[in-house]
Amino acid sequence: MDTRSNFQIFLDGIIADNTIFKLAISLCPAIAVTSALKNGVMMGVAVMFVQTMVNLTISLMRNFIHPRIRIPIFMLVISAWVTVTDLTMAAFARDVYAEMGLYVQLIVAFASILAHAETFASKNTAIPSVVDGFGMGMGFLFALSCISFFRELLGKGTVWGLEIVNFKPMLLMILPAGGFLAVGVLMAFFNWIGMRFFGGKAAGH
Repeated sequence: MDTRSNFQIFLDGIIADNTIFKLAISLCPAIAVTSALKNGVMMGVAVMFVQTMVNLTISLMRNFIHPRIRIPIFMLVISAWVTVTDLTMAAFARDVYAEMGLYVQLIVAFASILAHAETFASKNTAIPSVVDGFGMGMGFLFALSCISFFRELLGKGTVWGLEIVNFKPMLLMILPAGGFLAVGVLMAFFNWIGMRFFGGKAAGH
C-alpha cells in the first residue's frame, strides 16, 4: 500500500516519474507522432485515458487475480482499453487517426502502463490507482505536448496548423532525427531544472 498522499502521487507522475523526461521509456511515440502539436496532444490524451482506466480496472480486480497469471491478465486489460481508445479515435478523430493509428495500437506494449499495473494498481485501492494513472498520463501528455510544440514551430513555422512565424523552417525538426534532437534537448533541460531547483535526479537514475 502506497503511503503518499493523492496529491503527491499525482505530482510524482508528472514530474519525478515522468515517462519521457525522467524514466526515458516509451520513446517510440515521442519520436513518431510529435511532428505536429495536434498529433502529440491526441496521443498524450489517448495514453492518459488508457493508463487511468487500466489502473482502475486492475485495482478493482486485484483480489481476484491469481499471482501466477497476473501478467497475461494485465495485458488483456491493457489490450481491451487500447481497443476502446483505438475504435473511438477512428470514429471521432479520423484525420488524426489516419496519421497515427498504428501508434495508438502500440500503446498496448508501453512498458510504463504494464509497470504501473504491476507495481501500483495491483497493490492499492481504486482512488490512489486512478490518481497514479492520471498523473502518469498527464506527465506523458505534457512531454509529448512540449516536444511536438517545438518540432512543429521550428519545422513548419506553425502551431496546431496555424502559421505563427514566417521564416524558412528547419525541416530537420519534422524528420525522425529532429525528434531525437528535440527529445534529447528537452530531457536535458527538464532534468537540469529538476536537479538545480528541486534536488532531483537525472533521467534513468
